[in-house]
Amino acid sequence: MNLFSITSVIVALAAVFGFINVRFLKLPKTIGLMLVAIAFTMLVHASAWFNDRILDYAQALIGSIDFQEVLLDIMLGFLLFAGALNTNFDQLRVQRWPILTFSTLGVLASTMLVGTGAYFAFNALGLNVQFIHCLLFGALISPTDPIAVLGILRTAGVPKALETKIVGESLFNDGVGVVVFLTVFGIASSGSYSTTVHDPGMTTSEAVAESFSDPGAETLENTSPPPEMHGESSFAGIAELFLVEVGGGIVLGIVLGTLVFLMMRSIDDYEIEIMISLACVMGGYSLAAALHVSGPLAIVVAGLIVGSDAARGRSMSAQTEKYLDHFWEMVDMLMNAILFVLIGLEILILHVEPGYLYASLVAIALVLAARFLSLLVPVWLFSKRLNFVPHSLTMMTWGGLRGGISIALALQLTEDMNRDLFLTVTYGVVVFSIVVQGLSVGPLARRLIGQPKAPDTGAAQH
Repeated sequence: MNLFSITSVIVALAAVFGFINVRFLKLPKTIGLMLVAIAFTMLVHASAWFNDRILDYAQALIGSIDFQEVLLDIMLGFLLFAGALNTNFDQLRVQRWPILTFSTLGVLASTMLVGTGAYFAFNALGLNVQFIHCLLFGALISPTDPIAVLGILRTAGVPKALETKIVGESLFNDGVGVVVFLTVFGIASSGSYSTTVHDPGMTTSEAVAESFSDPGAETLENTSPPPEMHGESSFAGIAELFLVEVGGGIVLGIVLGTLVFLMMRSIDDYEIEIMISLACVMGGYSLAAALHVSGPLAIVVAGLIVGSDAARGRSMSAQTEKYLDHFWEMVDMLMNAILFVLIGLEILILHVEPGYLYASLVAIALVLAARFLSLLVPVWLFSKRLNFVPHSLTMMTWGGLRGGISIALALQLTEDMNRDLFLTVTYGVVVFSIVVQGLSVGPLARRLIGQPKAPDTGAAQH
């Protein structure tokens, strides 16, 4: 099937699944779409008892989709811009230090805790895994997913100050998480990711794939550094990667956001202004790939600048603001529908063994415990200076949802890294996170904090 045919099938399924959810289940759209998609895959598997043609077709269809490329290189920019556009910039600025701490030190601490716990637990289950591969699992599962968080948390009735912390953390920590993942993967596969040279024009997925699969890639030096210098070289490479990817992405985002603001301020035509915002996402993400800086961070920063109250008041008419918000709400809903249907359908290509299911249950507990412990000290420190609502630690632990980004990274694992095991475990954690945590975070907030139930407006349940 060609790209248009594949896209048509997925969009058609998303529309049908969405109808079933709205008509019968009446769940938040992201959760309902994924649950219906999972139920659909179960029916497809069951159909193989009578005739395996439908199952073969469905597996071929899903297998032909590069989930990692679709999410990280195509959809992520649109989803992040739509989320950042409606994030309270002033609240984010007030909470900048805890958000920065949660998205950096919190991710690193969680990576170590999950990796260490998984190593002992999985080996106790007889799964025979190496520590470095468990650490790799910790790196891909520790960052909270901005798409899942934005799609669910805003309809849960969580206090705005707490919502800002969780949403802000999720918007920024995926950049840190990818750097940690690439670094650990480089250590696991070839000993040093930092010496690999990439073509600056590569997309995120192409650079990741080359780092993972091409041990003979050109290096900064023709020969490897002496053993005693290897650690220093790796540390310098990691620091350089972080500064270039993260710092460069933030700088590019500031430039893009400012440029869009100036262009929109100089005209009053909502159609062209929407096109400018669209060009910011598509052109900005492509430019970030060409410059080899973090596209997600660039788009988040640009979206925050364009969507801030100050920029809206000075650059948009009431008509432009209305149409711009409605346009990006629709883009957000469509992209989320496609993404969560794909997450539900990914079960078609999972190779599941009984031991993997037990490992998934253990991993769910490990991930929650690691998040709680990694946030314990930062929450205690910042609660002395900032207005943290009661039970913030509990709510941030339960509201830190995982989603498609973790699955996209897990799909890059190689067979010698226990790919089937960690992909199944990652999928289990993500499904539990979205369904169980996503459905219960609102009631938990009302029980612990006493928040009123969020009105069911149907908007932003994307």
